[in-house]
Amino acid sequence: MVDTVKPAGTSEEVKPRSVRVVLMALMIAMLLAMLDNMIIGTAMPTIVGELGGLEHLSWVVTAYTLATAASTPIWGKIGDMYGRKGSFLTSIVIFLIGSALSGMAQDMLQLIGFRAIQGLGAGGLMVGVMAIIGDLIPPRERGKYQGMMAGVMALAMIGGPLVGGTITDHWGWRWSFYINLPLGAVALAMVTAVLHLPKKRAQGKIDYLGAALLTIAITSTVLVTTWGGNEYAWGSVEILGLIAVGVLSTAAFLYAETKAAEPVMPLHIFRSRNFTLMSVIGFLVGFAMFGGVLYLPLFQQSVQGASATNSGLLLLPMLLSMMVVSLIAGRVTTSSGKYKMFPIAGGALMVVGMFLLATMDTGTTRLVSGLYMAVLGAGLGFLMQITMLVAQNSVEMKDMGVASSSATLFRTLGGSFGVALMGSLFTARVTDTMSERLGPEAADAAGSAQLDAASLAKLPEAVRDAYQHAVAAGTHSAFLLGAAIAVLGFAAAWFVKEVPLRGAGPAAPAGAADGEKAAPSAQESLAH
Repeated sequence: MVDTVKPAGTSEEVKPRSVRVVLMALMIAMLLAMLDNMIIGTAMPTIVGELGGLEHLSWVVTAYTLATAASTPIWGKIGDMYGRKGSFLTSIVIFLIGSALSGMAQDMLQLIGFRAIQGLGAGGLMVGVMAIIGDLIPPRERGKYQGMMAGVMALAMIGGPLVGGTITDHWGWRWSFYINLPLGAVALAMVTAVLHLPKKRAQGKIDYLGAALLTIAITSTVLVTTWGGNEYAWGSVEILGLIAVGVLSTAAFLYAETKAAEPVMPLHIFRSRNFTLMSVIGFLVGFAMFGGVLYLPLFQQSVQGASATNSGLLLLPMLLSMMVVSLIAGRVTTSSGKYKMFPIAGGALMVVGMFLLATMDTGTTRLVSGLYMAVLGAGLGFLMQITMLVAQNSVEMKDMGVASSSATLFRTLGGSFGVALMGSLFTARVTDTMSERLGPEAADAAGSAQLDAASLAKLPEAVRDAYQHAVAAGTHSAFLLGAAIAVLGFAAAWFVKEVPLRGAGPAAPAGAADGEKAAPSAQESLAH
């Protein structure tokens, strides 16, 4: 299949390009961003053994997450102002530099700093992929490629831990970072060769004040969700101080955006009902997905005795279901132009899936838990790509980057909140259940409540039984919260307005309000 991309205001073809070849390059870049954390997770024990600095272990992940979240909106705006291709290639280069430096780190503090550089690049990878797809492929046609994106996500989640363990065992932990270099080089070469987009030079200046305030707000929020209940108590001075900083910086950011000539996140995009709803639903999808990905393997390892080595395979029912349903939803969207039914169906299945997972106990078999995961995966499959598609369809082409980055940011923040709140409930319930069954001393001995199957086998039978019941109780509370949050997503989906997708027929001018009509096809009005 060959698609022709036309710059805005011209009838002259740039050059025929195979959309599939371009997408292959974009998917490699997307895989880089998603695969990294999955691979590093299995290498962390070896890294700590060689570099030391156990007390700084959490910062290896936190530095990457913070840099990614904080830079995401800025990358989106830079792409809108100065051209998508240049900003995307720059983000790949920064990511590869961070990867190479991380592989050469000589101590834990160096590794943390280099991971932050890697995270800066990663923030531009995901946004660049989504925004470029939004530019090249009209929303009406985009559905047919959803399965490809869902497949990349499944490949990263399933293959990441397996690849990470294999690389660490046979080549050493440094190759967990170096493996990014050949993949990144391929993506860099392909994007440079096959992606041709019109260049743009914006007249306005980057909104540095807005970018700084947004970075402070995001950093405060992520640190609250990362440290709350773990490093510091929720009522501690540190956490309350971060919450205050987050609220004040958010208020200052919103005010600054109303005054900026080129705001880093234009507030007018939220005038669209659909865009606002997709931001909310994306936040809730992140909440459910990241919470599920974290606590499902823990339940299967601790309660069902599964091996930690194949932890990625434990999520196979959820990920396969998500991939298949996403593919079907995309095909139907492409053929019919209808999509409102998918957020509603996805929200309903997410509620049911979370509730079913909350019913699991020590007697639940792997088959039953797999079926429950498949229900949750189906819900996520209806929602994952549709939220991005509708968000992009709700803005004008000139705001494609900030729309993509905002949708990505809200999903990331949802994941942070999901892991933090579900984690607090989980830990509290595990501690309480252990105390009830064996006394406070036993609860303290359980420590972080993160014992694998091998460690559990060494415990006395009474302690092991108590711990398994405690973990089952903890996951019950965590997934019950997830089900309650998912209800909000289901309710929000009913308010989505089915605006015609661009490319679905005769183009009409885009609007910013709830009564908007479809904007011109991306292939007719590609703007950079």
